Amino acid sequence: MTTPSRTSPLAAAVLTATVALYMALVAFGNITDFGTNQQFVRHVLAMDTTFKDDDLMWRAITTRWLQDAAYVAIIVWETVSALLLLAATWLWARRDHTRARRLATYGLLMVLLLFGAGFMAIGGEWFAMWQSEDWNGLDAALRVFVLGGVSLLVVQATPRPGASPN
Repeated sequence: MTTPSRTSPLAAAVLTATVALYMALVAFGNITDFGTNQQFVRHVLAMDTTFKDDDLMWRAITTRWLQDAAYVAIIVWETVSALLLLAATWLWARRDHTRARRLATYGLLMVLLLFGAGFMAIGGEWFAMWQSEDWNGLDAALRVFVLGGVSLLVVQATPRPGASPN
């Protein structure tokens, strides 16, 4: 029978690595195929495929350089979170659980902020992305938010070195 102190770090490492891989691929895709998601961000911010309710349309951002600045900021955020999670994965593999937990926590919180606060709250609600049939990324954002949240819970549940098991 495997003890929780051996199982939890392995689970935390695997989940951290999974989210690291996902974020690295997302950042790589956005860098190498810049225009595809650039259009997504532009349409969401411009609110040009929403119901065009006058009570909401004042929120729209139609200035191209602001839209592009937001997209570049998203890519930088994705890249930093991927690097933190990759470093955490390396530390899990080296059995440096204290530093691995810290870096994984930072990286996973970045993922939750991007997909929860950024895409679901700001994109989905503030810019009414939920109204768009063409540019609605809420389902994808929810999937990543759940993966990141479950991963963070597992990372936080991993016993700390020197802590006595219950």
